[in-house]
Order: sequence, then C-alpha cells, then structure tokens
Amino acid sequence: MTDAQAIALFLDSLASERGAAKNTLLAYGRDLAQASDWLDGALATADAAALARLARHWAGLKRSSAARKASAVRQFLAFLMADGHRPDDPGRDLALPQTARPLPKVLGAGDVERLFATLAEKLADAPDDPATLRLAALIELLYGSGLRASELVALPRHALKAGRGHMVILGKGNKERLVPVSRRAEAAALAWEAHVPDGSKYLFPSGRAGSATPHMTRLRLWQLVKALAADAGIHIATTQIYTHVAAATLVELVNTRHPLADRGA
Repeated sequence: MTDAQAIALFLDSLASERGAAKNTLLAYGRDLAQASDWLDGALATADAAALARLARHWAGLKRSSAARKASAVRQFLAFLMADGHRPDDPGRDLALPQTARPLPKVLGAGDVERLFATLAEKLADAPDDPATLRLAALIELLYGSGLRASELVALPRHALKAGRGHMVILGKGNKERLVPVSRRAEAAALAWEAHVPDGSKYLFPSGRAGSATPHMTRLRLWQLVKALAADAGIHIATTQIYTHVAAATLVELVNTRHPLADRGA
C-alpha cells in the first residue's frame, strides 16, 4: 500500500468514525503528505529511525506547528496498526513537542497604585456604603491574600478572625489549605462582614433572589474589578493572579509593600 492510499484510508476513517470537520481533514492531509515527502514515500512503513528524521525536520518549526504534525503522524501510524496494515506502532515513542505557555499578564506597580488610590477615594466619599465596603474587601483580598478567585467568592461568612493573619479554607479536592491574609485585607473583610445579611452562609452572597449560585460568581467579581479599573483609567486584560512565594513571605510583602501602607491599615 502506498502512502497516498494509506493516508486516504486514515482520512476516510476520521471523517466517518470521528466526524472530523473538512478543515481538520485538510490539515491532517497536508501534514501527512509533507511527512511522506520528507521520508521519500515511506511514511506508512516508517520505523523509529525514520521518525527521528521527521523530528529533525520539525525542529525548526514553531512548537505549535511541530506538535500538530507529530500528533497527525502518531494518529496515522496507530490507525494503520489497529486496522491491520502494519504489525507495530513506532509512533508511540514519537515525542510531542511541548507548546510554550504564554506568561500571565500582570499589572505594573503604577497601575496597582492607581487602582488602590481610586478605591481609597470611593471609601472617602462613601465610608459606610455597603457596595463600596464590599468592593474594598474583594480588592484587598485579591491583592493581599493567597486566595484564588473561585475561593474568594465562595468564602464562608466567618472565615476570617481578627488578628490571626491567616485562614484555613477548603481548596481543590476538598483539601484544607492555609491561606495568608494581610492586615489591610483582614480589616476590609471584617468591615464588610458587618453588612452581610443575617443568615447568609457566605461572606459575599449573590444578592439575587433565585440565583443558582448562593454566593457571588467569578464573572461578577471580574465585572467589579473591570469597573474599578476603568474608573482608575486602567485596561485590565486578565484577573489571573499567580503567587510563587512562601505564605509568610507573601504576608510580609503585602503588609510592607501595599501601595497605601504608609497611610495606615
């Protein structure tokens, strides 16, 4: 069987058994035809040494392109063995190039200062406004704790205790996790807690009757952050926050390096 015949069988299988889209079939067809050309028409009978030659061809490509081509070849060879057209599958040992993960976008120091300055102005204008107090608690906890966004919106009402500097929450897999909390974040959260409706299980209840989620959603949190950023003249493209420092270090950093630290807690 020639490579062209084998590739045609494989593409037909993709279309009939997996319902692959036309563009997918065209992409696979191009990648496999190119691999066949590089191996002088011997892709269907390729061994480990031949696949190593293919990998050298892919070395100069973008990692995403090389990974796609390698995946196509692996699936093709696996199909040939499963369909009885060859006795082995050397593609199992063909390493897939790792695609690079983009670095998260983060706010610069100046942007963070403007964000907190705007929040401080809102608090000064309406120090007892529940919506403003809630916003302050959310922003301070986002910046001054080790909480993920999903953990923040689902915080139990009495998760924080004054003066403790940390809290224990149930994280991924229902495993307990110790989370550091800065003094400013703790104070802001406790100020807001006094306004949480009686009977609420969560620190940030949804506030919408009949809501499927009893606490604030991550989407709503994102909307509030975007609105504050807009007031501060900042364009925010992501709310991903990554922390790669020890808990004690994080608390110390936030307590001492907070944009408004010199103004008191």
